[in-house]
Amino acid sequence: HIELTGDDVTECVGGGEQISHEDLASRYETACDPRLNHSQSLELAFLVAEMLRDR
Repeated sequence: HIELTGDDVTECVGGGEQISHEDLASRYETACDPRLNHSQSLELAFLVAEMLRDR
């Protein structure tokens, strides 16, 4: 499963914001599964839509 939030967290590396491993501690707020932030969630949605369109 994929966890996501509209909050500006840094719990997953990568994405357009280029979150690095060093950035994780700055806004890592979850006590359980890491979540994609709002920007990463939107990027993932567009990637999935593109994959489905190209099938």
